[in-house]
Amino acid sequence: MSPAAVRAGYLIRIWMEDAGLRTWIDHMGNVHGRVDGLNPSSKALLIGSHLDTVVDAGFFDGSLGIVSAIAALKALRVGGTLGRLVRPVEVIAFSDEEGVRFQSTFIGSAAVAGILPDSALQYSDKSGATVQEVLQRNSLQATKENLHQLKYDPDSVWGYAEVHIEQGPVLERVGMPLGVVKGIAGQTRLKVTVRGSQGHAGTVPMSMRHDPMVAAAELIVLLENVCKHPEDFLSFDDHCKDSSVQSLSGSLVCTVGEISPWPSASNVIPGQVVFTVDIRAMDDMGREAVIYEFSSRMYQICDRRSVSCNLERKHNAGAVMCDPELSTQLKSAAHSALRKMTNELDSEVPVLMSGAGHDAMAISHLTKVGMIFVRCRGGISHSPKEHVLDDDVWAAGLAVLAFLETHM
Repeated sequence: MSPAAVRAGYLIRIWMEDAGLRTWIDHMGNVHGRVDGLNPSSKALLIGSHLDTVVDAGFFDGSLGIVSAIAALKALRVGGTLGRLVRPVEVIAFSDEEGVRFQSTFIGSAAVAGILPDSALQYSDKSGATVQEVLQRNSLQATKENLHQLKYDPDSVWGYAEVHIEQGPVLERVGMPLGVVKGIAGQTRLKVTVRGSQGHAGTVPMSMRHDPMVAAAELIVLLENVCKHPEDFLSFDDHCKDSSVQSLSGSLVCTVGEISPWPSASNVIPGQVVFTVDIRAMDDMGREAVIYEFSSRMYQICDRRSVSCNLERKHNAGAVMCDPELSTQLKSAAHSALRKMTNELDSEVPVLMSGAGHDAMAISHLTKVGMIFVRCRGGISHSPKEHVLDDDVWAAGLAVLAFLETHM
């Protein structure tokens, strides 16, 4: 709900209306565009992605999925077949997936899925402004009652499809513009706070320091070691099976993306250091085992260094497997798109796992989900260097169009 995001939402709404869709913006800032088709009371197909970005972002993350869906529906309208859809189709541009401003991901899609807690309205940004206040400044009356009204009835939804850039290097490596997603890794975000004794950098002897910065550094290296070699740290018991440890070796990734010392002065031993931890894996049991192992060893290290440590869980989402039937339909649609572009009949559409989180994770609590990945150069994302070839954007749009044509 920054000024730029609000302008983007209004632009998306104009594009939706140009494609022949009935539009509205809900109380959480999600932008909706819907066509009823031949049977307005039938279960609806939802297609969506997010309109927000990270800081210093690229052009394609989230927006590609929205534009592909609108473009495909506009192609149907131009061709005079939009009204032949056998079920309602609704495009949703979700307002906040990244979680950058309020440190909580999937705010927009979680509201639609009915899993966003009432407390989310009081999440605050770095300036102290809450979600509720920011929405109200933009004439959106977000209350607990309105939040509950945003939830879709599961019986009214047929399924959810999402097009998204891969944000990884696999499709580029195999030379394919499109892939189908088999599943999405579970993820946990932690906030670690280390407190020690603040002091003068020149007068406190090394042997007498209780330095939270060096303790944090040791914890970060510990995290790296646990995540690179989980088999060396995790024991097999009723809570952590051998299969869980084996699956971790192929999907476990851990990242420290922020570190903030206080008071952050070159001549002061910090009194406190806060850092974030992002842990992702396809195996939920294995991911929990990693968190348990890291936290246990964290307290040992902090005790040894005479500092205090606290670990707070900020976000948690279980791994999601995409619906096999829906994935088969999307794979067929992707194959059809590639055949139209290249006239090759035998190109096999790759099947991938997603290490990145997507709105499909939240919507999986509402209905079955499926995803198409689009190749991006170098696998680079969350960066101004993020790039998708024009032909690959075309392929994504053709795939959505072919998928929609199966619902006619």
